[in-house]
Amino acid sequence: MKKFLTSTALVAALALPATAFADGHSDMDPNAKSGGNITITYKDDVATLDPAIGYDWQNWSMIKSLYDGLMDYAPGTTDLRPGLAESYEISDDGKVFTFKLREGVKFHNGREMTAEDVKYSLDRVTNPKTQSPGAGFFASIAGFDAISNGETETLEGVKVIDPLTVEITLSRPDATFLHVMGLNFAAVVAKEAVEEAGADFGKTAMGTGAFKLGEWTIGQRLVFEKNEDYWREGLPYLDSVTFEVGQEPIVALLRLQNGEVDVPGDGIPPAKFQEVMNDPEQAARVVEGGQLHTGYITLNTKMPPFDNADVRRAVNMAINKERITQVINGRAVPATQPLPPSMPGYTEGYEGYAYDPEQAKEMLAEAGFADGFETELYVMNTDPNPRIAQAIQQDLSKIGIDASIQSLAQASVIAAGGEEDQAPMIWSGGMAWIADFPDASNFYGPILGCAGAVQGGWNWSWYCNEEVDAMATEADSMTDPDAAEARLQKWSDVYMKIMEDAPWVPVFNEQRYTMKSERMGGADALYVDPVSIPVNYDYVYVNDVQ
Repeated sequence: MKKFLTSTALVAALALPATAFADGHSDMDPNAKSGGNITITYKDDVATLDPAIGYDWQNWSMIKSLYDGLMDYAPGTTDLRPGLAESYEISDDGKVFTFKLREGVKFHNGREMTAEDVKYSLDRVTNPKTQSPGAGFFASIAGFDAISNGETETLEGVKVIDPLTVEITLSRPDATFLHVMGLNFAAVVAKEAVEEAGADFGKTAMGTGAFKLGEWTIGQRLVFEKNEDYWREGLPYLDSVTFEVGQEPIVALLRLQNGEVDVPGDGIPPAKFQEVMNDPEQAARVVEGGQLHTGYITLNTKMPPFDNADVRRAVNMAINKERITQVINGRAVPATQPLPPSMPGYTEGYEGYAYDPEQAKEMLAEAGFADGFETELYVMNTDPNPRIAQAIQQDLSKIGIDASIQSLAQASVIAAGGEEDQAPMIWSGGMAWIADFPDASNFYGPILGCAGAVQGGWNWSWYCNEEVDAMATEADSMTDPDAAEARLQKWSDVYMKIMEDAPWVPVFNEQRYTMKSERMGGADALYVDPVSIPVNYDYVYVNDVQ
């Protein structure tokens, strides 16, 4: 057995990149002031606050502030740490995780949380009756198939040892399991609250988080109030957070400029981006950060001529990524590989395929396409994606490739990508992958692995390299934290092999831009938190508290 405590040693053991935060030693900000309210705006209302159901960028950070899971991330970073678990042990075979829970943690209704609540929450999220979009993340837990098939309503692999100890047995080693336990889907809920609210649980919310739901007026506002009994002493700093919905982004920006709004949740409107960034006073209130996202072009390896790796490599060299980032006002950095730079496992120093149209033409000629060829480029029909597709089309024309643009609704593009012989090329914009959790494996299985190269799947390049699949399986079987560095190197090797095979053209990694009012305090990293998108509400504060 290997035992892990709540300490900085956990981060070191997992070999995740540390990010300096606050005083560099603690996630508590010595300059923070307690009290006050902030106002966040959104155009659309919130669909649900049920952690088993919510799965969009708008409600993700809200749910994180209302609920906790066994695992968590240090604020503003991708550094994994215990949450409701005080410590945990992993068996030598990497299949049994024993979590010791913190004592005295209370739900918002005042009842103390126990191991029974952990088991109930995991049974609930994996039960098909719940219809959770995150159920599949728990597939490695023993008994998952039985509960998902409706044979039982409880997970065989989750056992309550005592009120503060829960043991989870996996059917196979899974190095991502601790990350899965940090997902919102793994948040601990109170059974009595779920049963009392029934179908309306997503409108009521009952967790152990830093905030509790105080008000929800549909179509107008939500108000989160400070949880005075929160188990993290001293948090949250704010007394409340008000989310105003039905606010157009342009109006929200004007209200921010007038001091009526603290953070426009939908971001800076594209039409106003240059205006904001060219005004020193406004630009000073903008925080820029990376996100776990890559925009890419898929090249269908099952359809000629993209079944030829040299053709795919030529296309990689034909795309002017710097120019394409200008289509979105420079709100991205050119990508060299599938993983974004902020993802553990990213290969530092790898420059990818250089933009070289002349060499691309030579390579096409050597592959038997001296006169080029005709193909189709599928794209989602919402701005700026058609404009990006036109830029790609222009680049391809310079090496003799005539790509007609198929601009369709999102669902139609996704459907085409899921057919083996329908979409030769797809620009992923509007549908590009954003990681569910900060682990390199999350960018592989669904979109580049053999398992995703199926009818209706998300591997639109239909790329399936069994050697690479075996490397990926080996990486995810490396569950010993002592092997964390070796595991990340294995994932780096996987993605470098993929770049040799070139089933994608990685184009750019979008940057996040969050604007905040002058009164907002806290580290910039909190406003571009890679896990709590768009803002980590638990740790921000205001400077004008009396």
